[in-house]
Amino acid sequence: MSSIIVVGAQWGDEGKGKITDILAKSVDFVVRAQGGNNAGHTILIDSQELRFHLIPSGILHPNAQCLITGGTVIDPGSFLEEVDCLRKEGIDFAGRLWLSNYAHVIFPYHKLLDKLYEKQKKDQAIGTTGKGIGPCYADQSNRIGIRLAEFVRPDILKQRLQTTLFFKNQELQIIFQQEPFLLDSLLEECDQLAAKLKSFIAPVEEWIAEALKKGKKVLFEGAQGTLLDNNFGSYPYVTSSSTIAAGIAAGAGIGPTQIDHVLGVVKTYTTRVGEGPLPTAFTKEEQKMFVASKAREIGTTTGRTRRMGWFDACLVRYSARLNGLDSMALTKLDILDTLDEIKICTHYRLDGIILESPPVLIEDLARVEPIYEVLEGWREKTSQVSSYEKLPEKAIYYLKRISELIDVPISMVSVGPDRKSTLFLQQFFKKK
Repeated sequence: MSSIIVVGAQWGDEGKGKITDILAKSVDFVVRAQGGNNAGHTILIDSQELRFHLIPSGILHPNAQCLITGGTVIDPGSFLEEVDCLRKEGIDFAGRLWLSNYAHVIFPYHKLLDKLYEKQKKDQAIGTTGKGIGPCYADQSNRIGIRLAEFVRPDILKQRLQTTLFFKNQELQIIFQQEPFLLDSLLEECDQLAAKLKSFIAPVEEWIAEALKKGKKVLFEGAQGTLLDNNFGSYPYVTSSSTIAAGIAAGAGIGPTQIDHVLGVVKTYTTRVGEGPLPTAFTKEEQKMFVASKAREIGTTTGRTRRMGWFDACLVRYSARLNGLDSMALTKLDILDTLDEIKICTHYRLDGIILESPPVLIEDLARVEPIYEVLEGWREKTSQVSSYEKLPEKAIYYLKRISELIDVPISMVSVGPDRKSTLFLQQFFKKK
């Protein structure tokens, strides 16, 4: 097996960072191919918590080249802040961290407009991170975006930025009564950032193609989750990029036939941050069984507490189909250890009709009735278990039932935030 896509199969926050980090120890390349610093992944190593947003999780492994491709959007300041954090932590990334010339750049006006749009929507706000991701992708689609290739060329940047600012300042002044951005001030700021970014720019898409041709081990790290996909997610409560496996391949500049395995990361219950329906949301009484901080359900990027609910097989079945999942990594099993009973949503009921997957309209998703199957909890600690076979019998039954409902085999089970708290049912890459 040479190439794997790790993709979130719910609304994000499934534990992709940890799974990527575990697999990255045995690969040659780790690739980010969509989204921006609106993503967040946390890795726990020997009780030390490391948080990343844009930089791939593989940066912790000295063998791994970390590539950020043209499908992403780059906030230069945020990227350089993450680089500084790596230096402070003593993580050696010299010659291992690279950016694509094709990646579009997030400017200050993108971030301002992101916040203004959300404020204007009032009770229909999406719950964005405010990082400027959506407005940046919108400019890309409108063909007034600016890529890193232009960003580091002062002569070209001035011309492109002048054109873009005409539209942005019109919008800011006329619609939102905001002060305009000044071309010279922006150019001065860009010049300083570009000088620091130049050393990170490389032909990363060519490197990926060559690596796959030579049979090198390449791991593609998805950001956000399938149900936030701009095309097939719970629209309009979605992100601005394609978060499914095919979107990741496109963002990396490769064909889907070059992917050997699609690994879906799935939490053993359901969470969501931001706005939008959560069909299996806990009742107030059920929520009392969980404490968000204990369950580690606080967003890495937003700092917001995530809403929690029971495992939703309807959503994950849909996600498995969209991604063509070959296997699943199930995470956070340990959070369920103390429960007397555990519910699984097997189907939805909408207007008397039984549904196998979520309806298209968000209004219909908000009013579906989850059909639950109730299982007995195992009431045993799983965080110290060293192999899948040693899990409590009822925990194994719960995992098998999820696999049956989704019709996708389980390859990994996480029973805690640390690297060591991971049980393998399948080996992907041999350790280098």
